[in-house]
Amino acid sequence: MAAGEERSDEVEGLRLIRAFLSLPPDKRAEVIAFAEELARAHALSTEGREASPR
Repeated sequence: MAAGEERSDEVEGLRLIRAFLSLPPDKRAEVIAFAEELARAHALSTEGREASPR
């Protein structure tokens, strides 16, 4: 990854954090729940790939 791309990713990450922190607590909880649900779904799909024959 080029240095410019890394800096762009870093800036985007900081923007996301700032947007998250500007949310009211109830909306933050919704975002966290959504992210946890996505992580669980991703983990399940990854586990399925490891268990399935190729």
